[in-house]
Amino acid sequence: MTEFLNNIFFIFQRISWLSILDILLVTLIFFGLLYSLRDTQAMALLRGMILLVVAIILLTSLVELPAFSWVAQNSLPALLLSVPVIFAPEIRRTLERLGRAGTVWPVTIKSADVTLGQTIHAVVSAAARLSARQHGALIILQRMDNLDEYIQTGVQMNARVTPEILLQIFYPNTPLHDGGVIIVGSQVAAAACVMPLSASGILNRSPDRQMGLRHRAALGTSEASDAITVVVSEETGAISIAHAGRMLRRLDPERLENILTAFFRPHDEGHKANIFERFFPGLFPRKEDK
Repeated sequence: MTEFLNNIFFIFQRISWLSILDILLVTLIFFGLLYSLRDTQAMALLRGMILLVVAIILLTSLVELPAFSWVAQNSLPALLLSVPVIFAPEIRRTLERLGRAGTVWPVTIKSADVTLGQTIHAVVSAAARLSARQHGALIILQRMDNLDEYIQTGVQMNARVTPEILLQIFYPNTPLHDGGVIIVGSQVAAAACVMPLSASGILNRSPDRQMGLRHRAALGTSEASDAITVVVSEETGAISIAHAGRMLRRLDPERLENILTAFFRPHDEGHKANIFERFFPGLFPRKEDK
């Protein structure tokens, strides 16, 4: 026991401020990696790779197996080189968040507050009326990230956002009701757009299994960009909103309007997002979201 305490004391004697900073930086890197991989299939791959590496290290150190040790020593570098290929989507998403963290918190709707309020009110009013009728809908509001690649997959409209046009688009069996509507500024840029589907396991672990392709597309769009996605369930009429790989479900129109206003407010009084809040969206919720 005395020797153990002496060893601990010896370790603490050698720790300096630079050592503490070094440990904190490494911890931050691993935290950012694990946080960006949360609720994704990549997390299962990462756990499998870690277990494989630990098993190989233990086997080669406890038992003398020259041939197996040679194979393991030559295979581990190749395994490390495959990491960027396996985790390419997650690395891309993390770098995009890092790039956005250095910018000012802008909004896509840059016109007057009246236009901002009208656009949000039109989306909320349409979502409420679609919910009451149980008409499925997928509405994407562009923010900083450009969504032109998805706009090109749909039908160009460039029409002013009104509840009536959104209701007409998502009326069942109409030519444009499948796919998503992308809103840029105060205009409907395109309808019937093909959006990316989520590869995370959040929807699979949901207590109810009523979330279909619209919800997967809403979550996938929020994972691939910083857009705000409003989705109305065709089965239950429930209104949900997705952002940064997270989904809030069963929203009433008033709460939906408050959330959209908080995201697109031109000037956020009394609150400025720091770099950690921008890099890890959802980890530091705003007061309006609580």
